[in-house]
This record gives sequence, C-alpha cells and structure tokens, in this order.
Amino acid sequence: MEISALTRSVVKRDHAVISPDGYINSNLPGWTNCTVNIMISEAMGAKFSQLLTTLTRTAEISDQTKATEIFFYVISGRCRIKEGNGENVLTKGSFIYLPAETSYQIFSDEEGTQLLSFHKRYESLAGYSAPSVIVGQSKGDGEEYLGDTALRLQVLLPDNPSFDMAVNIFTYDPGGHLPFVETHIMEHGLLYLQGQGVYMLSHQWYPVKKGDAIWMAPYCQQWFTAMGKEPAVYIYYKNVNRFPMIK
Repeated sequence: MEISALTRSVVKRDHAVISPDGYINSNLPGWTNCTVNIMISEAMGAKFSQLLTTLTRTAEISDQTKATEIFFYVISGRCRIKEGNGENVLTKGSFIYLPAETSYQIFSDEEGTQLLSFHKRYESLAGYSAPSVIVGQSKGDGEEYLGDTALRLQVLLPDNPSFDMAVNIFTYDPGGHLPFVETHIMEHGLLYLQGQGVYMLSHQWYPVKKGDAIWMAPYCQQWFTAMGKEPAVYIYYKNVNRFPMIK
C-alpha cells in the first residue's frame, strides 16, 4: 500500500520542486478537452507562469496573448497552431513563440500530445520593435558549455534585445555538473525531459528526474549534477535584456 502523505514536491520562499505526484488539474477559459497543470505562477511569487498541458484527440485551445508573450514547446505528440494568417504543424521538439497581442488556436492531431508553455508579461524596450512569431525545431544537443564536453547548451530564441525572455535546453552527460554555484538576478523555470540528478537550491539538496519542474527566484543559489546511466536533459526559461529597476 502506498502512503499518500509522501511527496518529493517542495515549495519554499525562493524555490520550488514540483513532482508529478502532486499535480492538480486546472480549468482555463478557452482551453477545452485538455488537462492543464499550472506548475509555476505568480501565486507562488514568480513573475511568469509555466504550464504543462496534455491534449486529447479533440482538444482545442482558443485564446489571445494580450499583454503576455507565450513560448510553446512540444514534449510529445503532434498538434496544429493557427496564429494570424498562418498555421504550423508542430511535432516532438518543435516550438513556437507568440508575441503579445496575438490570437491563436491549437488543435491536437494525436491523443496525449503534451505542451510545455512559458507565459510572461512582455516588457518593451525603447528603440526596438517587439518580436514577431517564431517557429523552430530543437536539434541535437547544442554547443559545448564553458569548455566542458559533458555539458551542452541549445539556445532556442534569438539573442536579440527585442526579447525579454530566453528558452534553452541543457544536456548533461552522466556525472556532468555545473562548474560553480550560480548566484544571479535571473529567474528560472524548468522541466526535466530526460534522466535524473541532484539539484542544490539555496543550500538544500533535491533528487530530481524526468517530469519534475523547478522554480528558482532571483538570487536563489543553484547547482546541478547528473546521475544515472543516461544524460539528464531539461528545458528552462529565464528573463533577460532588461534593467532590474524602473529607469
């Protein structure tokens, strides 16, 4: 018999580890015939939201970004996304960036299709136009990170001041680890796509694996090492390219 009072999920002032054993489904207006798990949101102190959405074969999402930009990534399955006058077919590893003030519709082409999405209020920057829609596909493991062949980083969005968010995929070979404890102003949200390891958050140690989500507030000290017999892979969000104070 399983003990229902046990979970690996932890929610602290400056970080959280959310494991699938505690997911509770949410209902969102315009998001029909799908299961929505809100893993990170402003309710916990974050300045963005991270959702995991599982689509049925008849799922339909019809919405508008308004002041918020959205990044969708296909974890598994296949779907179609209509935005403006365009339509794109997205499969595993595909992604689409939708800028603010964009109407969109998503239709499932496969039962159980899973979408990860990051939602953030867009901060405009004088002298730069807001980004347009971007559609892409993750490829391979990315580039070697800081000269360590055990670490590889794939950058999904352009490194351009128009963007105030970045989304990357980080791959660690077994035994690979961050070269130092990071302490910085950027906020993170991430989801493990493969493998397992140990994450240090604010000097507390957590075993993590595929399916786990992590939130890190600004200045939450962080470090990770991959364990097991396969690479550990996670996709993550961070805020970039904006002043930390009102000018």
